[in-house]
Amino acid sequence: MPKKKKEESEEEVKAPSIEDLPGIGAKTAEKLREAGFEDLMSIAVASPATLIDVADITKQTALKAIRAARDVLDMGFKTGEDFLKQRESVGKIKTGSEELNKLVGGGVETQAIFEAFGEFGSGKSQLGFQLAINVQLPVEQGGLGGKAVFIDTEGTFRPERIKQLAAALGLDPDATLKNIMVARAYTSDHQMLLAEKINDLIKKEDEPIKLIIVDSLMALFRSEYAGRGTLADRQQKINKHMHYLQKLADTFNVAVYVTNQVMARPDIFFGNPTTAVGGHVLAHTSTYRVYLRKSKADKRIARLIDSPHLPEGEAVFRVTSKGVIDA
Repeated sequence: MPKKKKEESEEEVKAPSIEDLPGIGAKTAEKLREAGFEDLMSIAVASPATLIDVADITKQTALKAIRAARDVLDMGFKTGEDFLKQRESVGKIKTGSEELNKLVGGGVETQAIFEAFGEFGSGKSQLGFQLAINVQLPVEQGGLGGKAVFIDTEGTFRPERIKQLAAALGLDPDATLKNIMVARAYTSDHQMLLAEKINDLIKKEDEPIKLIIVDSLMALFRSEYAGRGTLADRQQKINKHMHYLQKLADTFNVAVYVTNQVMARPDIFFGNPTTAVGGHVLAHTSTYRVYLRKSKADKRIARLIDSPHLPEGEAVFRVTSKGVIDA
């Protein structure tokens, strides 16, 4: 009798794979994995047309596979209490400035996209550098004990600056630099492809990746899609890119920090005419939005523009040779 109970428990623990879905054999499963569908959740949230295109299956098979995946995952409603328990797994990366930490609710959190936008020299990239180092610190020191991935679209990544900031924190500069994986993106499609490769990178790395940085998010999209005629295509691609980044954040409990450019609106006669590039699509898909602007000397002002639960406010911090610190 005890042996039978043990066998039953082992069967219950074993999770079904893609091959277990109706109509999906080993060859079809291989095609799906090559296209990025590596688990049941990716199948459950996919459209039938997408599966038909990438796996060369019939509409009926695609519908059956999606339905079966959804049944296994129990994708129904949950109580607010369940979501509160899920929020307990959220980690936060300290910025280096206590005032800035307070403004954003304790730090840059996982399972969310944190967007910082502002003019050149406002501290967007510097904050990204600081986070890439701080994420490597233990939890009790304001980090998450993990690595960072940096997608560079403007050639802004400077290893010399990383080593300088690491030394200021008493860390081994070379070891710190090795824990930041950098890739330069040259086109918007290349940028999106690099984001998709992070999925495999997270699974292959021995140490956890806890931060994804894209600096800057809109630079390549902005240069490639000029004029109103291309606006719809651009926004559609940005929407897809942002949702993929959010999926990575949710699936692997990582933080996503993106920087964004600004533009001047000539129709604004009163107040600040500066607005973030990317329109409503980017505004809606970013969890937190912070506007950075320069002040006197090395001081910077951060204004929280949007957050799911925090009030608007401002914080003053400094960007020095030692990194992001309180003013």
